[in-house]
Amino acid sequence: MATEVDTWSTNAPQADGMFSFDNNLAEANHPYSGDEDVNDAEVNGNWTPQEKALHEARLKAKAKRRLRKSSSRNSTSESFSESGDVVGGDPNSPKGKVNTNDRKSRTGKGRGLPKKGGAGGKGVWGAAGMVYEDEEPDVRDPNYDESAQGDTVYATVVPEVDERELEKMVNPIVQEYFEHGDTKEVQMLLKGLNLGPHKYEFSSLAVSLALEGKASHRELTSRLLSDLSGKLLSQSDMARAFDKMLKELPDLILDTPEAPQMLGQFIARAIADHILPMSFLDCYKGKVDCDHARVALDRAAVLLTMKREMMRLDNVWGVGGGLRPVKHLIKEMNLLLKEYLISGDVAEAEHCLRDLEVPHFHHELVYETIVMVLESKGDTASHMMIKLLKSFWKTGLITVDQMNRGFERVYNELPEISLDVPHAHSLMESFVDLCYKESVITKQLRDACPSRGRKRFVSEGDGGVIKT
Repeated sequence: MATEVDTWSTNAPQADGMFSFDNNLAEANHPYSGDEDVNDAEVNGNWTPQEKALHEARLKAKAKRRLRKSSSRNSTSESFSESGDVVGGDPNSPKGKVNTNDRKSRTGKGRGLPKKGGAGGKGVWGAAGMVYEDEEPDVRDPNYDESAQGDTVYATVVPEVDERELEKMVNPIVQEYFEHGDTKEVQMLLKGLNLGPHKYEFSSLAVSLALEGKASHRELTSRLLSDLSGKLLSQSDMARAFDKMLKELPDLILDTPEAPQMLGQFIARAIADHILPMSFLDCYKGKVDCDHARVALDRAAVLLTMKREMMRLDNVWGVGGGLRPVKHLIKEMNLLLKEYLISGDVAEAEHCLRDLEVPHFHHELVYETIVMVLESKGDTASHMMIKLLKSFWKTGLITVDQMNRGFERVYNELPEISLDVPHAHSLMESFVDLCYKESVITKQLRDACPSRGRKRFVSEGDGGVIKT
């Protein structure tokens, strides 16, 4: 009996769904798929054909059970992974967590591809190659604004310049303008700035800088205000700027004592150029308490009432250095030298030469100085002119290039000068020697001075022998 029982337990086939203790133990020790068990059996070679058939039957039964479970559960039940393991049983285990962002099907059906071809879901642009068309705004949209519909226009917004930073931004523009004199460039730079209600202060700042500068700077400032009038600045802006300048005159006098007279000339020139209205001066009659402002307004009124033949307001500042005619510059330099011979004031002569603002034309002053020495009588003019040239040389007002050029011009024109001054060569030699002793000219320039040799013959009875 015992032998029959053992034979049945060993050879008899088991029913579906029934497992022996040994099989359960083997399944616990090998929790992987059946393919691995088969491989192990093939390697070990310990299974008989009956055991192999039994194992295949067990795998088929397990597959049927899994198929019944997957067909009976809903979308919220457990899901199987691709390897066939149960997922979602234990939420705390890594295998039990469900990836909510996974777009693959959780029903266990399908090929495991993304839903809608990757074109669905939140934050998705759509499938590859999809072309979007322009969509008309929906009238039923709560944010729909009928008046706001149309083409979108983007514009550059320039922040308004703060009043405290205005002077820092305007001063470099005006200083550069004094160098190049191009009003169009200034106009372009001002358009790039949002001056806002403070744009009138540009005129007052430009005039303040011109008061501290040269006459040519004041002329350039008057031209700049004339070009900006009507384009960037109106008459009311100009009037407001000059009104501010009149109120600030007590402070401007500290740096520029002649500020009232200069401001009066600015006002007269502005009225003549139609920058300010003709009634500008009438607004201040009997309403000015400041003495300096009264001087400026009186100066402007006098210039406007003078006859055009006596004073032309377009030349109220004179013509800037390089713009002056050559004949006018020569006349100014001759007048400068004659006044120096009378007064002997070297500082005043230096001041007048600087006011001419023609450093490229200083060789003309050297030329006129030498010619005046050759045409003068006595040694007084010679010594005074050497003193003047020495002062200009030490201060650097006349450069070595301008000094050499002036002397070389006289060297080249000595034959013509000698027609009016017979002893021009001898006088030139002595003057050049004195200049070299005072270190006004170089040795090379002294040696370049031409000299006219004289051949004196004795009487006819000497046989034409040259007297030494």
